[in-house]
Amino acid sequence: MDTARAMLVSAADLTNGVAGEPLLGEGGAVSRPMVVVDLDAGVPLIERAVEQAALADRILVGRATRKIPAEVRPLIDALDLTYAPVAQSRGVVETPDPDASIAAFAEAVAANPQAALVARQVVRASETLAVPEAIDVESLAYSTLQGGPEFAAWLAGRGPRPLPPPSDEPVLIARDGDLLHITLNRSERRNAYGTVLRDALVDALRLATLDDSIERVVLDGAGSSFCAGGDLDEFGRTPDITLAHFVRTRGGAGRLVAQLAGRIEVRLHGHCIGAGIEIPAFAGRVVATPDTVFRLPEVSMGLIPGAGGTVSIPRRIGRWRSLHLFVTAAPLDVSRALDWGLVDEIRSM
Repeated sequence: MDTARAMLVSAADLTNGVAGEPLLGEGGAVSRPMVVVDLDAGVPLIERAVEQAALADRILVGRATRKIPAEVRPLIDALDLTYAPVAQSRGVVETPDPDASIAAFAEAVAANPQAALVARQVVRASETLAVPEAIDVESLAYSTLQGGPEFAAWLAGRGPRPLPPPSDEPVLIARDGDLLHITLNRSERRNAYGTVLRDALVDALRLATLDDSIERVVLDGAGSSFCAGGDLDEFGRTPDITLAHFVRTRGGAGRLVAQLAGRIEVRLHGHCIGAGIEIPAFAGRVVATPDTVFRLPEVSMGLIPGAGGTVSIPRRIGRWRSLHLFVTAAPLDVSRALDWGLVDEIRSM
């Protein structure tokens, strides 16, 4: 284990409060943002270990190379995630090589420690909140990170980008009896979730919230992918991050999809990146084609998911596996997405 990136401790060390050392070092810099807890040696005083895990400010990652005893389950739930060969609960990310997976996670945390820590704070804080309030928490944290050095570094590395071209019909709407069919229609940009498409989608979804005769809503996307995530050409262009917060929370699609959850089915295909899965995950039913791949790259940009993903995705797959996806930006294939509950059905369409 690379101790420069993550401190390896035993469960006994955790019980003794080793993870509770001050998070901030000299000059306010984050010191050791991640602690790995070795679960192979057993967990003495399990209640005390759970208590210490709840108090920790660092990201706590469990490590197990064999089957985890049932009595350790409360600690698995208290940690931020655990890598192990067998997924015995939603708190575990199954992997044939826990050490390699932990090393990859630690590398991602080291690259953007502030964003990773904020992602951890947000998914924990929003667990017990209603959807609108949890979206507010996500957006406030997102705004905080927009002003931070990690996002600034990503913007500088990206370089200047031209604004995306206009679109005449970013969203198509068709009504058939009690069915409203909404199609994202910027296939030339893989339906990137930019301002124009977002506003058109919100208008379409509001139709369903205002018209009780619409009993079913189907949302899909034209072209090769349902949605390739936020339009990167627009990132960093908002001069007023306070206004951007209100746009995300009061002018975004996530709250409306959550409101329509019992009536809406989202049909996914191709690459579903960032907002391309954050918004669909609010729906009552999510169907994906066999070629669908998911990825959440925001932490690698110095941010967190900002279209509702820290709310919608944990409610489907748990905060533990969600944090794994957020921090690592690792692709998730559709079979594992079905196994975890991120999608409800795999179907050719």
